[in-house]
Amino acid sequence: MSAEIRVDIGSSSLMFNTGYLAKQADGAVAVSCGETIVFASVVASRELREGQDFFPLTVDYREKYYAAGKFPGGYIKREGRPSDKEVLTSRLVDRPIRPLFPKDFVNEVQIIIYVFSSDSETQTDVMAINAASAALSISGLPFKGPVGAVRVGRIGGKWLVNPTFGETEKSDIDLVVAGTERAVTMIEGKANNLSEAEMIEAVEFAHENIKKICSGIKNFSEKNRKPAFEYAPAQKDEVLEKLIREKYFPDINALENIREKKAREKKFDDIVKRIVEENKEQFPDTIGQVRAIADDIDKEIVRRNILEKKQRPDGRGLKDIRPIDIMVGVLPRAHGSAVFTRGQTQSLGVVTLGSVTDSQKIDSIEGETSKRFMLHYNFPPFSVGETGRVGGTGRREIGHGMLAERALEYVIPDERDFPYTIRVVSEILESNGSSSMASVCSGSLALFNAGIPVKSAVAGIAMGLVMEGDRYSILSDILGIEDHLGDMDFKVAGTNTGITAFQMDIKIEGITPAIMKEALEQAREGRLHILSIMQQVVKEPEKQLSPFAPRIVKIEVPVDRIGDVIGPGGRVIKGIVEETKADINIDNDGTVTISGQDQKSLESALEIIRSITEEVEVGKIYRGVVKRVMEYGAFVEILRGKEGLVHISKLDHKKVNSVSDIVKEGDVIYVKVVGVDKIGRIDLSRKDALDYKG
Repeated sequence: MSAEIRVDIGSSSLMFNTGYLAKQADGAVAVSCGETIVFASVVASRELREGQDFFPLTVDYREKYYAAGKFPGGYIKREGRPSDKEVLTSRLVDRPIRPLFPKDFVNEVQIIIYVFSSDSETQTDVMAINAASAALSISGLPFKGPVGAVRVGRIGGKWLVNPTFGETEKSDIDLVVAGTERAVTMIEGKANNLSEAEMIEAVEFAHENIKKICSGIKNFSEKNRKPAFEYAPAQKDEVLEKLIREKYFPDINALENIREKKAREKKFDDIVKRIVEENKEQFPDTIGQVRAIADDIDKEIVRRNILEKKQRPDGRGLKDIRPIDIMVGVLPRAHGSAVFTRGQTQSLGVVTLGSVTDSQKIDSIEGETSKRFMLHYNFPPFSVGETGRVGGTGRREIGHGMLAERALEYVIPDERDFPYTIRVVSEILESNGSSSMASVCSGSLALFNAGIPVKSAVAGIAMGLVMEGDRYSILSDILGIEDHLGDMDFKVAGTNTGITAFQMDIKIEGITPAIMKEALEQAREGRLHILSIMQQVVKEPEKQLSPFAPRIVKIEVPVDRIGDVIGPGGRVIKGIVEETKADINIDNDGTVTISGQDQKSLESALEIIRSITEEVEVGKIYRGVVKRVMEYGAFVEILRGKEGLVHISKLDHKKVNSVSDIVKEGDVIYVKVVGVDKIGRIDLSRKDALDYKG
């Protein structure tokens, strides 16, 4: 027997249903809004893997094309590898849920989410978070939820909750917020230069609606919750921990004097190896816990130093930004390039410009779209001094790349002003904290170097938090160890005047608006500092594009002449491309985009298209080519595919006995249009153009 509950949010309602679908799962809930249905299932393993010491949570969100009555694209007509959107949504669901499991719970948990129905208007990512939260809440698992999530938009100064796709396109902010009834735990989104005050207002608006969802899920789970999941808590060997604290604490504490990342990591590894070697006979069954125990002690020391001494692992103050070094134009054949180094984090940003045919085609259940700006992020193992597998793009790389892409998207010029497809690649060459924000900086510098007329420079910074009870410290430009041992990773990117992208993950149960406000202000100060250094190196975009970048021009042709340019079976346009080596794209509104690797190719294609679509004008002088010579005159092509007759009497002022005495096939001559008859025959005169100098 199924059970259902309704939660009203804004102008729409969320319906939660369970008890009918997937009854063998630990938890299964379908959430519907309008004609969109998102289903989430939760299953936990009853058996623990031997030596399991971490929480193996996996989230897989998949969109089914039948949900929108569509076939998947491609040769094989079934869903294949997850799209970037599916990967990003899986990460979006994972992040607010993972911190709400107890630390001693290490059973494997798998959350699988399907979009069963899509009306192409309701956005499914926030529905996926709510569906997963509800499924966990009724599963009996030790989940300290529920979590609720909403999307926030703003049109004409009015805040909107869960806007449709169409409304989001008109909105100046696109923000996904997740949290519990008590606090916000995750933020993800982009904005058109939002102020810090507006950001806080958006989050507070979101949280008021999140409380409604959490309350609804709570009531829903109380009526449908399964018996508590019985699990064996991960046990820590207290005797071993006591020994390590008493005997090896001074060694671990001495790590605070080592500022360099690799040296600190090596010393920590040496301590762990020594503890293992000296105690493996006494603790044969639990010696594998040494690293985790030592890591916990190190965490306590680092956090204590930050809270009490205001001392960070690398010796900086809480607001200090690591030293910054910048190089631009480092790759001679790239269309734009820059290296941004902040401490031990280094990103090489590379820009490539292309034509409209290079845009990214996206096939999704909402329909086919395209992207003309994209940022791709690569994180090779050598960037952290390790060996590792090098293969396809991982979830982390897709997520970090999208965050940096959102940060820069606001400043990209409109296609009408700059008709190029733009690709930025961030190659992480070294990493010790906030490589995604370094990608924003290197990408911005590379866009300037490429000569793209961007609205402004953009910089990013990652903020951290250490919190114990009422005491807390906010950290600017966090290191990898501060991310690992801290309570918050808050990334903020923007211009001199506002925020363009943000991402916040809280490892504790949430933070207050007052702490968030303080963190945002500290992030603004850090961002302005970074921007000032960037702008000392590069003040404005280059005046000219790279000589290796394609040249692009747009023209408008009458809609009724599009067919003339394309020709029967595309023969005309194919011929132009073959002749000029230019790329040509024609939109239904008559916009023609022409791109070529050099100016000559571009101008040749432009001239041909103009000649095809141009109307013959009586009284105008044209430069034409003699195509045929007859006894009574010569046929001259004055525009592409348009010929007129120069009668023998109009070849010259003097009497002409033979046409061939004056012109031959292939000659280039100037002629004047003296008339066009009712059936379109063009009457030309050479003698009326003899004085024309061109």
